[in-house]
Amino acid sequence: MIVKKQVFLSILIGTFFVIAGCTNQNTKPSNQENKSEVKAVHFQVVPAKNQKLGQIRGIGFPGNDQALYIATNDGLKFYLDSKWLETSANKHDYMSLQAIEAGFLSSGHPQKGAGLKDPLGLVESTDKGKTLKRLAFYGKGNFHFVSASFSGNGIYLINERPIDKLDPGIYFSKNGGKNWSKSTLTNFTADSFGTIAVHSKDGNIMAMSTRTGIFYSEDFGNTMKAITGPDMITALTFSGDEILYSSVEDKKILLKKVNPKTGEQANVVFPFLDYDNPVTYLAVDPKNENKLAFATYKNDLYESIDGGKSWNNVLASGRIEQE
Repeated sequence: MIVKKQVFLSILIGTFFVIAGCTNQNTKPSNQENKSEVKAVHFQVVPAKNQKLGQIRGIGFPGNDQALYIATNDGLKFYLDSKWLETSANKHDYMSLQAIEAGFLSSGHPQKGAGLKDPLGLVESTDKGKTLKRLAFYGKGNFHFVSASFSGNGIYLINERPIDKLDPGIYFSKNGGKNWSKSTLTNFTADSFGTIAVHSKDGNIMAMSTRTGIFYSEDFGNTMKAITGPDMITALTFSGDEILYSSVEDKKILLKKVNPKTGEQANVVFPFLDYDNPVTYLAVDPKNENKLAFATYKNDLYESIDGGKSWNNVLASGRIEQE
């Protein structure tokens, strides 16, 4: 049991970014002049080959598609109608995929030979990754934590090291990445940053997972408040006005919902997970909130179409196996 606990804690260390103090600032990145799109050659969405994924780095349900999207270090994978699909080109090393109504946002590193600067900065795609629109920090920043409102009216990122005039910290943009402001985080008492979730309609409403609970804000992270107890939260996402999240309590991995206004909580039916296989990503389809998905540290992926009453294990240990 001691060994398991040590392994689990080592896993979670990589899930959170430890806070570095810095001053508040507004800035307009100097790389905004280059926003051209780069088109892939012979780009197609094709049946995925049998393979083992290296690492899941984000999941979501984009508004312009019916598939569940998976970001990996070998491009995008799509799960639709019990089949796996992938792209024939643009197999970038994606980071922190965020589904939005128009498509998805991401960061990461380009596929070798793609003719793109490394890192990608913050990019947007509305065509399954065929083209990438450069929103900010192209060639300068790689962000492991990116989040946005499904409506697209608020984008957040965690900057882990100085880029241009940006110190480490949480930043938000109200205009698609043209300008960025730093969240002041008043009343934020945690010692770590984790996953950011943004309300699907209101970009000023956000929440963050930490090693000591969920912190919630209605003003772009400028004022924060704790809305759960001091348990470790490994993943979270909005489901309407509520927050769906996974916590670690008494050496058990749980799935719950919390109303940030009232603090009322409820358990969600959830497959058993080993203590060393915590939830790393959660997704709810804003078009149909009964459609849920979660990924784990060991690359298991589950999907529910009935609001969590039942779950289908669509990926086990990252292995895509289909006829």
